[in-house]
Amino acid sequence: MELTILLPCLNEENTVAVCVKQAAAFFVQCGIDGEVLVVDNGSTDASVKRATDADARVICCEEKGYGNALRYGIEHAAGDYVIMADCDCSYHFDELWPFVWELRGGADMVIGDRFAFPCEKGAMSFSHRYLGVPVLSFLGRMCFGTDVRDFHCGLRGVKKDSFLALSCECSGMEFATEMIGRAALCGQKISQTPVILYRDGRGHKSHLRTVRDGMRHLTLIMKLKKNFK
Repeated sequence: MELTILLPCLNEENTVAVCVKQAAAFFVQCGIDGEVLVVDNGSTDASVKRATDADARVICCEEKGYGNALRYGIEHAAGDYVIMADCDCSYHFDELWPFVWELRGGADMVIGDRFAFPCEKGAMSFSHRYLGVPVLSFLGRMCFGTDVRDFHCGLRGVKKDSFLALSCECSGMEFATEMIGRAALCGQKISQTPVILYRDGRGHKSHLRTVRDGMRHLTLIMKLKKNFK
C-alpha cells in the first residue's frame, strides 16, 4: 500500500465522518492505493462509530496525547507514506496531491505552510497567527538549521521508514516540533507546500492550550538542540 491518511481523533463526532469520506474520495480521484486510518485517543462521544460507519480503519491509542496518537498511528499504518491531518475539517483532503508528489520525489517529510495563503476568516486566532506560531517557528529554524516556516501545521506527510528512524518520544502537542527538529538535525530531506487553513467544524473548544503547549514547544526546542549536540 502506498499511502495512509492518518486522522488522530478525540471527540470529533461532528466532523470525523466527513473527513474520512473526503480522504477516501481523494484516493479514488488520484488512483492511489491507500487507507484511511483513524486513531481514537479516548473519545467519549460517537466518534468511533461514525468513523467506522464511514469505512475507516479505526484503532485505539490508550496513551493520551496528540503525539502518542500520531506516533501510534504511524507505527500501525499500512502505507509506505503517511499524511496526517486533524479530523475537524480545518483542511480539505482534495488538496493533498502536492504532499504525495513531494514524497514520491524523495522527501522524507513534507510540512504544510499555512502562511503561504490567506486562511479562512476565524480559522486561526490573532495571537497564534502573528505571535505564537511565528515566534516558535523562528526559534525552531534558528536551532535546527531548517527553513520550515510553519512548525505547527497539522497537515504533514512522512515517509514511514524515515520517521521511525527518528525515534520521536513526545506525547503532547510539542510532537509537531520534535519531528521536524529531529528530521532536520539528522539531515533528512524536508519539503514544504502551501496549504489553506479553514475554520474547523468540531463544535467545541480546541484541544490546544496556548500557554501550556507553547511553553512545552519552547522547552522541547532547547532540550532537543542541547541533547543532539
